[in-house]
Amino acid sequence: MPAPQDPRPLTGEPLALDLLNTRWMREGAAQDLLTDTDGLAVWLRTNGLDGRFTADATTLRHVLQARDALRRAVDGSLEEGAGPVDAVLAHGRIRATLTADGPGEEAEFDDDSWGPAWLAARDYLDLLSTAPDRIRACAHEACVLHFFDTSRNGTRRWCSMAACGNRAKASRHYARTKDA
Repeated sequence: MPAPQDPRPLTGEPLALDLLNTRWMREGAAQDLLTDTDGLAVWLRTNGLDGRFTADATTLRHVLQARDALRRAVDGSLEEGAGPVDAVLAHGRIRATLTADGPGEEAEFDDDSWGPAWLAARDYLDLLSTAPDRIRACAHEACVLHFFDTSRNGTRRWCSMAACGNRAKASRHYARTKDA
């Protein structure tokens, strides 16, 4: 039996934002991929984590804790989100290693069920170090998705030009023609 497809409208974002994007809106109704371990399995597979981590109830609980912590940091403030994100990060660490290719790093966790949550929280720190001003929420008022703006000039406004961007343009066009 083939694995279930990822139903989300936006995938492929950095891990921290992809975790936030497990909640989205469809026709005005809130959707949530992480309501059960089957949804967690889809998210783990989409992000290449399924070979390393198990989609069980404990891992789901930890991933939901990380998602809530990241939401507070991204949609609220760093001050508001620092404590909850740090609480997730307390369950793992980076261990320096020496490999055949030279210096390396390996993530270690108190318990593997914290792995996906910790990796998402750590990814958020990396995004903050790289370009904090490029972590964005979609500009469409009915959208709750997030993205990392990789456009050359850093002016991306929509999670997807085909979806939210097109709706905004159509709405502006309708308003202009209605007034005319």
